[in-house]
Amino acid sequence: MGLKRSSSSLFLSFLVALFLVLSNSAVVCNAGETSSFVRREAKSVDMPLHSDVFQPPSGYNAPQQVHITLGDQEGSAMIVSWVTMDEPGSSEVVYWKEDESSVKKYAHGKHKSYKFHDYTSGYIHHCTIRKLEHDTKYYYEVGIGHTVRRFVFTTPPPVGPDVPYTFGMIGDLGQTFDSNITLTHYEKNPRKPQALLFAGDLSYADNYPNHDQHRWDTWGRFVERSVAYQPWIWCAGNHELDFVPEIVTIFPIHVVVYNSFRKE
Repeated sequence: MGLKRSSSSLFLSFLVALFLVLSNSAVVCNAGETSSFVRREAKSVDMPLHSDVFQPPSGYNAPQQVHITLGDQEGSAMIVSWVTMDEPGSSEVVYWKEDESSVKKYAHGKHKSYKFHDYTSGYIHHCTIRKLEHDTKYYYEVGIGHTVRRFVFTTPPPVGPDVPYTFGMIGDLGQTFDSNITLTHYEKNPRKPQALLFAGDLSYADNYPNHDQHRWDTWGRFVERSVAYQPWIWCAGNHELDFVPEIVTIFPIHVVVYNSFRKE
């Protein structure tokens, strides 16, 4: 399956959508300047692979790189994604409302994997939870049958013309020491963003030899501390296009982390 729109047109669409969101919410939201932080201009240095932010969770077949994004335009669905390394395991998500822990529900997803040059991915799971209530805290678990990990998210409020909702925005993140500072600043922002708009250029895996796909794995473990708990809304940038005709004949474009769309 190919992605026919270019990264520039995707980003333009993203900016138009962002403008509409901001213009519609301008009456009720005026965040002003939220941070005095300015990222330095000097070239950033990669965090070493042994950094704690890159380490996988313990336990057999433990889910890693857990991330969520909105599953529909009304805010009543959430897509949960994660990777298992030892074996496929279960693609099931168990979830429940904060005030109804005895009433657990189940959603069933699918898994896939891909190859790129000398890299073979883990088992990439995607599961959509539907019919969620608005403005409600949910707990969810993945890794059923092996090492279970638990997370939590809050759904957005009902759609309306005067409903305040706080977005953060990050782009060109990568996995350097400055990347870690940027994500930490976002997490500590006093405005407490409820979702993140990501303006493209995620892992910068294409900057490494042979577009090292292991760098998608390290990046996914790095950002899990945020994206497993609140939805990130993605836009693909030019660094998501793995076009390396000298080493591979299939060119995946990573629209969402670990979700590889291929030209057939």
